[in-house]
Amino acid sequence: MRDVRAHIFTASPWLAADPALAPWPEPSPSFDVLQTGAWLLPDERPLSPEAEAFLDAGEPPVYCGFGSMRAPDGVARTVVGAARALGRRVILSRGWAGLEALDDGSDCLTIGEVNQRALFPRVAAVMHHGGAGTTTAATAAGTPQVVLPQMFDQFYFADRVSRLGIGSAHPAGTPDAESLHAALNAALAPEVAVRARSVAAAVRTDGARTAARRLVEAV
Repeated sequence: MRDVRAHIFTASPWLAADPALAPWPEPSPSFDVLQTGAWLLPDERPLSPEAEAFLDAGEPPVYCGFGSMRAPDGVARTVVGAARALGRRVILSRGWAGLEALDDGSDCLTIGEVNQRALFPRVAAVMHHGGAGTTTAATAAGTPQVVLPQMFDQFYFADRVSRLGIGSAHPAGTPDAESLHAALNAALAPEVAVRARSVAAAVRTDGARTAARRLVEAV
């Protein structure tokens, strides 16, 4: 490349986000945007025997994970308490936040790295930080969400989840028992599950293929 800046900053950018979840705002007279959909590769990893046994042992649990983010102080205790108050079991994903169950209750399971596309369709709600990847996976699964944004685009995705009616956005700041209970209770409403499944049907699965094809055709 003779001009790297001109190669990167063009008037025809690509947007690797799903149009149903994160549409490009139109009209856009300054840019000719190609929205390909999210770039996803197949993931055939099975769930662990421990996770399978936990899922089969009762009603769908609530999942909570913050990926590579640090979680608000005491969030594991608050999440478990809110879920138990609503009669729900919990799967905690350790992630970089190091979430752990606080007791030996049979209604909690702590897991490590997991295939989200295999797990999310089998839980009652996905509670997460609002990262693009996790939000896309939960939306594609048709599972209600509770988004606790921490920074940057996570606030955008929290707003989109709320506007689409596929979950609830927790206010900025550290959740307490009352606020998290309210957000989770709202996300578990039957009409939210119906709406989440409806939006999931519109999520594109060919984003990576579309981008690859466009690259090949441009060469």
